[in-house]
Amino acid sequence: MPHSFDVLIESAAGVDQIHAAFGREDYWLARIAAGGANATTTLDALTVADDGTVTVRMTQHVGRQLLPGAAAKFVRGDLKMVNFQTWTPVADGRVCGQSSISVPGGLGSGGAETWMTPVSGGTQLHHAVRVEVKIPLLGGKFEKAIGAGLAKSLPAAQRFTDMWLAEHA
Repeated sequence: MPHSFDVLIESAAGVDQIHAAFGREDYWLARIAAGGANATTTLDALTVADDGTVTVRMTQHVGRQLLPGAAAKFVRGDLKMVNFQTWTPVADGRVCGQSSISVPGGLGSGGAETWMTPVSGGTQLHHAVRVEVKIPLLGGKFEKAIGAGLAKSLPAAQRFTDMWLAEHA
C-alpha cells in the first residue's frame, strides 16, 4: 500500500526566480553535480514551452552495491530510476509541479504534486508525495525509509536552489 506524506518548505527566493532556474540547463547540471557520487544521474531532456511550462527528464543509475541488502535480493543488475517533472505557471503567481519517478521492472514508483505559492518574503513550497515499493513483506519499510529520506532531501534541494540563485541572479 503506498505511503503519502507532505513536506512544507519556505524559501526567500520568489516563485518566478525558482521557476526560471528550473528552465535552465546550467541549473540542472549543477544540481546533478551537487548530488554526490552515490549514483550517476543524467539530464535526458529539458524543454520550456511557450506558456512557461518546464519539462525535465532525468535518469538515475544506482549501483546494486548501494542498495540495502534486502532490496538487492530483488534487483538484478543496477537500478535505474526515471524522474519526470513538469512545472506549470498557474493563476495568482503560483506554479504547480508534477513529478513522477518510476523504476523499471515494477519494483516501485513515486510521485508528487508541488505548489509554489508567493508569500511575504519569498515562496512556500508544499510537496504532497506518494511512494510505493512493490517488494513483498519489505515494501512498507522501504516506503517509510524513502519518505524519511525525501523529508531531508527536498529541503536540501531547495537550499541548493536558493544558493544557486544567489550566485546566478
